Amino acid sequence: MSRTPEETFRLLLDLLLAKDMDAVADLWARDGVGEFPFATGASPRRLAGREEVRAYLSGYPDRMDVRAIPAITVHRTGRPDTIVVEFAADGRTVRTGEPYRLDYICVVTVQDGLITCYRDYWNPLAAAAAAGALPELLGLSRPETH
Repeated sequence: MSRTPEETFRLLLDLLLAKDMDAVADLWARDGVGEFPFATGASPRRLAGREEVRAYLSGYPDRMDVRAIPAITVHRTGRPDTIVVEFAADGRTVRTGEPYRLDYICVVTVQDGLITCYRDYWNPLAAAAAAGALPELLGLSRPETH
């Protein structure tokens, strides 16, 4: 494949908007990884291989309804196979029906048109708030009284 890292990433965003999670996972190299350094709670910090990425993404549209990517900035690095991307995602949280906007910074390495490493520096507090799960994340759930 002759896609550049930027072309691969923009295709990923198009597929995310189309809610085609299998096609998003197919953008990963067989042994490519996804890393989430700021992950908390039950969220994984690392996904090893395309099939772990596929399993992770399988229910995503049932949780987050991404509707637009209104902002994207691509920064080139000293390595032709790696870019740093800032972007925002607008959508609706399926659980609550509430709108959200989340900001991301990703470091993406691509070889032969496939993602070999995707480090996603998302804000887990903002994501939990958007998903209506911030109290659970912070351990603020209150026991029910009868």
